[in-house]
Amino acid sequence: MIGKIVKGIAGFYYVYAEDSCLYECKAKGAFRKEKMKPLVGDDVEIDIISNEDKKGNVVKLLPRKSELIRPAVANVDQALLIFATKNPEPNLNLLDRFLCMMEEQELPIIICFNKDDLAEESFESKMRQTYEAAGYQVIFCSAKNNQGIDLLKEMLHKKTTTVAGPSGVGKSSIVNLLTDGNNMETGEVSEKIGRGKHTTRHSELLYLGQDTFIMDTPGFSSLFVPKVDPVDLYRLFPEFVEPAAYCKFTGCAHDKEPSCGVKNAVSDGKIATSRYENYLQIYGEMVNERNNKYR
Repeated sequence: MIGKIVKGIAGFYYVYAEDSCLYECKAKGAFRKEKMKPLVGDDVEIDIISNEDKKGNVVKLLPRKSELIRPAVANVDQALLIFATKNPEPNLNLLDRFLCMMEEQELPIIICFNKDDLAEESFESKMRQTYEAAGYQVIFCSAKNNQGIDLLKEMLHKKTTTVAGPSGVGKSSIVNLLTDGNNMETGEVSEKIGRGKHTTRHSELLYLGQDTFIMDTPGFSSLFVPKVDPVDLYRLFPEFVEPAAYCKFTGCAHDKEPSCGVKNAVSDGKIATSRYENYLQIYGEMVNERNNKYR
């Protein structure tokens, strides 16, 4: 039977199979010999040991279309970054770090601002101008008022989406609303896995509907620094790429150099000042990290 791994813990893999049942599986020893580790999100073939107890073995990993390192998950189609408009105030530096992380892993991104009922119109306009200019999809919603959730469901349909965002932004509330109407399936998954039984947070896929999954992640470090060479950091800011072609100097850091296309784009309002300032901060951290490494 074919299925998808929705959670892995303590050597067990929980597979949501094509018969809409959840199976507790072990991986065959052949995977260890070949140094292949099944990941959450993997599409797999399983042999059923017990239909009654819903137990089986993972016997084959199907080809992966993608693999993320942070978090370790396979076959993710896109990332949903959730921030609040207020309470807490959005940390745009943290948002830009999340965006860099996903850009580094070449993952399409949706930016979702929750608590739209608290936002001023000027804030929404500014965020759209800042991030839509960078090529991102931006959506405003309110978990409290169930506003924008249907649109979000459409954006997630038939995709596997990983969710990220700081605490207190209503991430859990949005995920709960997204799973509404699939209580039987998500309830079965939760009961089988035994939420609360294991205290350590693990990556987990939640079933939203046919071929639609959302990934609940343990969270990300706010200290994330990209692994690219500092001189290539600008490529993780999509709206920087075109103006950078007009820089006078090859290898321009877009900081103190004269005749810099990126700085000109900031002055012309084509790149948001906040994005540029966050770029400079992250760039400085990357240079310091590199210099400390070679001391």
